[in-house]
Order: sequence, then structure tokens, then C-alpha cells
Amino acid sequence: MTGSTTDINGFTPDAIVVGAGLAGLVAAHELALAGRRVLILDQENRNNLGGQAFWSLGGLFLVDSPEQRRLGIKDSSALAWQDWKGSAAFDRLGAGNEDEWPERWARAYLDFAEHEKRDYLHALGLRFTPVVGWAERGGTVADGHGNSVPRFHLTWGTGPEVVRVFREPVEKAEGRGLVRFAFRHRVDELITDDGAVVGVSGSVLEATDADRGVATGRDVVGAFEFRAPTVLVTSGGIGHNFDLMKQYWPTERLGPFPKHIIAGVPAHVDGRMLEITEQAGGRIVNRDRVWAYTEGIHNWDPIWPDHAIRIIPGPSSMWFDADGERLPAPNFPGCDTNATMAAILKGGHDYSWFVLTESIIEKEFALSGSEQNPDITEKDLKLAFGRIKSKGAPGPVEAFKQKGVDFVVADTLDELVKGMNELSRGGTVEVERLREQIEARDREVANKYGKDAQLHLIRGARNYLGDKVVRVASPHRLLDPAHGPLIAVRLNILSRKTLGGLNTDLDSRVLGDDGAPIPGLYAAGEVAGFGGGGVHGYNALEGTFLGGCIFSGRAAGRAAARITGGNA
Repeated sequence: MTGSTTDINGFTPDAIVVGAGLAGLVAAHELALAGRRVLILDQENRNNLGGQAFWSLGGLFLVDSPEQRRLGIKDSSALAWQDWKGSAAFDRLGAGNEDEWPERWARAYLDFAEHEKRDYLHALGLRFTPVVGWAERGGTVADGHGNSVPRFHLTWGTGPEVVRVFREPVEKAEGRGLVRFAFRHRVDELITDDGAVVGVSGSVLEATDADRGVATGRDVVGAFEFRAPTVLVTSGGIGHNFDLMKQYWPTERLGPFPKHIIAGVPAHVDGRMLEITEQAGGRIVNRDRVWAYTEGIHNWDPIWPDHAIRIIPGPSSMWFDADGERLPAPNFPGCDTNATMAAILKGGHDYSWFVLTESIIEKEFALSGSEQNPDITEKDLKLAFGRIKSKGAPGPVEAFKQKGVDFVVADTLDELVKGMNELSRGGTVEVERLREQIEARDREVANKYGKDAQLHLIRGARNYLGDKVVRVASPHRLLDPAHGPLIAVRLNILSRKTLGGLNTDLDSRVLGDDGAPIPGLYAAGEVAGFGGGGVHGYNALEGTFLGGCIFSGRAAGRAAARITGGNA
């Protein structure tokens, strides 16, 4: 099969969107609203519409929302910028430097998150659960890394719902003839003419009806070339391309690239379009900024190769390195992803341990992903309330506890340590040393005050109603049999997001090495570092990845629509 240079079966596009993930759907939605004809190309099949966003928990970062105010959370633009600036730690500023546009995107995104984002999504039918989550809590100083207040708004319907509210209008536009999809079309080149991008060419891959997320073949059965006044690259990051991750991994900052790493994203997240866009003149910035997680567990029921699930923990589990030494502050669960990553990897191993109790796992363990949260994903109120009220760990968590290769459950500490050492990848935990550290922490529970920083964090968290009711267990002694059995979880490094990417201005136009926009070329979503080539800087505040796809995809779609002819 070979497509012509101007159309696809009589369809002449005003814009070509490369990648049918969330950012691509948002951009296509905005283009279709403006009456533009859109051709969407993707190397996977229709089952994968929405890309990684479908698998997400569906958290969205909002500032001073009605949900926050109902819970007594006092947020503001000043506090949000303080947190973003302290977390991003932009240090490549100045005209032409790598953080010039990312910082501008950050300010624009926070304005969007405070004033427009909720209404924009609400009008599309998106709704949120009533309890606002508190992710990336920081734990050092007020102007350092972390969210000072809860801002993680969980979508009622999780990731599939975030995808749905954009997929449905795009598919309706497809029915009206404004949008055309070309699945299993892999772009291999951006076509340029006198410095402008005027189209794409590539390979047609063998058709497949594989389920969403399943790795597919790369057998080529044809070629294509399509042209349009604008091309929008929305192809995602590099999270399953471990070779590329290793090439740009910031060893000096985070420690050596892990020998054992598992994949938090499907196999098609390969980062190919970064180099392809660079060859067409696009500038890539902040390549060394990645967002991998430290709380990965091997999926006992995998969908894609090396399938990882992330534990989204409450703050109460004790965190130890591979040799059973407690990680120092602020390396507590849910506080500072990159600081904890560095503490683990610089210790010479690529895994660590949570040690906790049944009481903690029942209340504090959430698993990232739409498929791991069927009650919220399916919008099942009865099941959701049942999860809050029921005794025992939530069903998906209990399944991992029973079947997952990373879990050890025991009635005594001796038995627990024996199981931990059987799962070792080089570290050795000494039972008496572990007991010494746990008992020292347990003695601090007797009073509502003390010197253990983690217990201060727990008690402070429980001052927030949402945490007290649904997220943070009451402080107790870990070695108290009444709260048993004891549980240890081997935590692996898992890949997830690319924080750097294609340098773009606030209209999502891709910039060249000279800082000027490349005519006809736009980028949005993860391939553009969610805006500018790195809107998060070094650290993400969570709930900002889906939002970054939405914000940058909207900007790209609207800007591209302004320079193309209408077909309404």
C-alpha cells in the first residue's frame, strides 16, 4: 500500500498529527472545532487510541479548585508558583538557553491550571472524585521541592475517561469527514521544503488486531507520503527505549543507570520521533531530565514486556535500602522521587524495600493505572465506597500481595528477613539491624511528638481531612502483632516519563537551533517535554503529565488552525 503525496483516499488534510495519544487527540479536537481537516497517523492500531493516558490513574493538577476549597485547602497562584519553581529548579535560564521557554510554559500552565483548566474539561464532561490527593509532598523547606498542599484531582473514570472526552468528539469529527485516521503508519521522515515542514513519509506496518498495550510486530508491508501545510508531532517519550534512556541518564545527579529496570509504559513508547524531528531541524533540550519511579513492582499479569506497576504510597511504610539501612530524610514514601532515586542508586543497588504492616497496606497502598482501580475506572460508586469501608487491602493490591514476586508476608521479623534475602539482587538484610531500626521508630509512637521526621510527616498529613479519612493509617508500632502480619515489598526502578524534549514556543511551534520557529512544525505532549522542552524542570509535581498533554495539545491545535484554510 502506498499513499499519494497529497491525499489519502481523496482526503486532503490541512494538518497531519503524528501520534494518536492524548496530546494528539486534543490537538485534533481543536483543529476539527475550527473546521480543519486532520489526518492522524499512528504506528499502533485503533485499540491504542489515547496512548499512555489510557493506562493512567487520571490525576490532574489544579490550583484553588472548588474541590480543594470544600476540603479546607487554601491554595493560590503564589503558592503554586513557589512549589513549581522550587521543584523545577530551572538553572538553564536566559535568552536562548534550554530553560527559557520551559519557564514561560510553567507560568502559562499554572495560570491555565488555576483559571481555565477545570472549566475546559468540565464542559467536555470530565468530573473529579471529591477527595484531592497529596502527591510529591516534598519534606525539606517551604521553597524547595514538593506540593505544599494537595492538588492531585482524581478523574472519576481515571485515564480512560480523560481519553474519552477527547476521543469521542474526534471520532464524531471523523464521522463528519473532518478527521481521518491512518493506523499502522509509522513516520520515518518529516518532509521539508526550503526550511519548512510540508509533510511526512514512512512505512506501513502489517495490520494487527492486538489488544491495547500488547507489543506488536514491525513488519513493513508498504510505504506512504502525505503532505499538509502543518505537521504536529505528538508521539510521546522514550519510556520503553531503555537504550535511549541509558544514553541520556544523568549519572552524576541520580547515580548509575539501573541494571534492572522495568517498564511503566508499553513497548511502542520508543522516542523515535525525537531524532526524526531533530533531523528536520528541530531543537531538543534538557535530554538529561527524566522521571522514573522508585516504587515499581513486576506485574503478575503483564500486558506489555517488562510490565511495571507503580505503588503510589501513603507516608507510613519504612523505607530501607537493599542492605536494610533506613533511607534518610526526606526519602519517605510519596515525598521526593528524585532524591530517593539518588539515595538508592548511589548506594550501589537498583532496588530498595518497604517494610510495613497489614494496617498500612489496607489504607495506604494505591496502584497506579486505570486497570488497577476498577471501582473508579468503571465509575462504580458502590465498589468505591466498599473499598473505603472494607477490612483488608483493596482487591488489586491483595492480588499483588498474594501473587506478586516482589512481596514477602510473614508473622515474625525473622521470617520476613529470610524472605527478603531470598529476593535479593546483591544486598543482604541483617535481621537484628533491621529490628534495631524498627524498634527505634516504634518507641517514638508512644507520644504525639518526638524527633522522628517521618512520624511528624504522618501526623501532619492526618491533619488534612482527605488523608485522615482515606489515605493515611493511624500511627502504630510496626512490630505490634495486632497490626500484622508484617509485609516487605521489593521496590524496583520503573521507567515512566521524559521531562525534556522538543523546544517549543507558547504556540507549540518547534524551534530550531537559532531559536526561530520552523515553519509548519508543531509539537505537543511528552515529545515536547509537555511544553517548551521541559516545563517540569528537574521534578514533576504529579497530575501534571495529562494536564501538560492537554495544555500543549490545545495550544498546538489552536495555533495550527490559525494558519490553515477552513473546510467547515
